[in-house]
Parts: sequence; structure tokens; C-alpha cells
Amino acid sequence: MIPKTLSRGLFLAPLAALAGCNTVVLNPSGDIAQQQAHLIIVSVLLMLLIIVPVLFLVVLFARKYRASNTEAAYEPDWDHSTKLELVIWGAPLLIIIVLGLITWISTHKLDPYRPLDRLDANRPIPASTKPLLVQVVALDWKWLFIYPEQGIATVNELVVPVDVPVRFKISASSVMNAFYVPELAGMIYAMPGMETTLNAVQNKPVQSFGISSNYSGAGYSDMKFAYRGVPQGDFDSWVQSVKTTGTGGNLNRAAYLTLEKPSIKDPVRHYAGVDNDMFYRVLNRCVADGVVCMDKMMMEDARKAHEMALNRMPQQAAATRLAQANGEVCTTPGETAPNESVKKK
Repeated sequence: MIPKTLSRGLFLAPLAALAGCNTVVLNPSGDIAQQQAHLIIVSVLLMLLIIVPVLFLVVLFARKYRASNTEAAYEPDWDHSTKLELVIWGAPLLIIIVLGLITWISTHKLDPYRPLDRLDANRPIPASTKPLLVQVVALDWKWLFIYPEQGIATVNELVVPVDVPVRFKISASSVMNAFYVPELAGMIYAMPGMETTLNAVQNKPVQSFGISSNYSGAGYSDMKFAYRGVPQGDFDSWVQSVKTTGTGGNLNRAAYLTLEKPSIKDPVRHYAGVDNDMFYRVLNRCVADGVVCMDKMMMEDARKAHEMALNRMPQQAAATRLAQANGEVCTTPGETAPNESVKKK
């Protein structure tokens, strides 16, 4: 027979399973992710200042005012306490104010578009430091990473150097996704025809993973990629190895159109070269031959609208002069078009 003391603690046994959980979200190795984890912890602790006393009072009141306790005060006509009202409304209000202040500061400080000003809490970024540019494309259902300055591309593998700011330019080929590396920073959306930006830095060597954190169809649950943070020397060696042993060849427009086709559980793939304008064409949805790029289409539409407006101006001016000659309208000096028509008296 199980002792009574032990049986009362059995309900805590499932918590032992949590010992094997990966707590990377609260213990990441990137500075931006660390600041976000700190924000989560502070927010939870502030909310617990209300939640814990409320739970304690629920148990206390249920025990003290139970039907069998004849010693508890019985006041059926009680309906108000100024002190109690101040506590009930004042304490949550103060916590909301503090949370709002922390959120406002953190929202600006951790803006993904904001260039980094530090490597970590103790090291500012040297003025001469140039961030590594990585262009990210969410495909169905895999990730394409283009390193334009290194002239290489990878599928389902992201490698960054330690203590080097990284600027991600993110887009998608078809449906909306969300780019998320728990070790590095919070998630940011990837949308077709749009470009989002994420600035982050990896502070320690690490071997981890990244995922799509926004449902995007049948292969969503397998839309994962390998993530590694390595020393600068190892990163340079990795780039060189991709250039010399990349099995994917050159990522040109024809190769991209093949890669873009939906597939699930794609293996890691390396491209020894990549077209200079590949991300531009993906972003503007004009990889295929004969398709007009979105930015050029919008510029052409704006130009035509401007020409049409200019063409209408002489006609409007002629109509105004004719109306003035017929004495039907009068204008104040300096006006090129009448504000209102009035009959002359």
C-alpha cells in the first residue's frame, strides 16, 4: 500500500518529464533572443504578483468560510470596503503601467529593423563592423538561404559566424510563413512580394535548428532547417567548401524554378554559385522568363498615371478660360482653377 504522504505527491510526477525539455527559448545563445527571454521572464513574474495571491486567497476563503466553520464571521449585509477596492483595482493597475512601460521600451529596443548597437550586454559593436547579409526565401516546404556577398546559396542549412551582426532580408515564394531560430531571435514573417528585415547576432558556437512558426500547408510540420553558429575561421572554411564541393551547381533562374516546386523533407543542399539578382527577382515575382517585375510594373503604372494627369491639365485650363470669357465664373487672382461657380450679377 502506498503511504499517504507519497500518494499526495504523485500528481507532481508528470513534472519530472519536463526535465528533458529543451528550454532554448529561455536560455538562448544570441543577444537578441536573450533580451526577449528576459522580457518574458520579467512579464511572467509581474503577472504572478497578482495570480499567486489570488490563488492563495481562493483556497483561504474556501477553507475559512466553509459551511462547517461556525467560528467564521457571518455578515450577510456587507457590500463594500474602500481598502479592499483600492487593493483590487490599484495593484493590477500598477502592474499594467509597469508592463506597458517595459513593453514600450522593449518594442523600440528590439525592433527587428533596428540596426544592432551591441554584440552583448558588455560589448558594443565596433564602428567598422559590417553585418553579414543573408537573404531568406520561404519555399513550399523548405528554406532557401542566399549569401550574396559570398556568392553561395543553401537549402535547409543556415550557418553564421559568432560575434558578427547578421542582417536577414526575408521573403517568400507563395504563401505566408514565419522565420524563427530560437537560439538567435524571435520570429518574423516571410510574405510573398514583400521584404522583412531581422538584425541579430550569435554570441556562442552552437548547433541548433530553425522552423517555420506559421502554418503554411501540408509540409509545414517538416519545414525545418539546420542552424549553426561557428567561429569566423570555420565560417570562411565552410563558405570555401560550399564553393568547391557544392552539389547543386549554380542557382540560376531555371534551377530556382525547379527548386520552387512543392516538396517535403528536402535534404540539405549547397549551391556553389547564385545569380546576383536572384533575391530581387524572387521578391518582385519575376523569376520566370517573360514576367514583368513588380517594381517595374508599379513604376510604369505610376508614370502613366502622371502623364494622364498632365494631359488633363491643359483641357481643364482651357475650360476655365472659356468659362471666364463667357462670364459664367469668376476667380480670385492667382488661382488657376475655379473653386466654385457663381453667376455674375
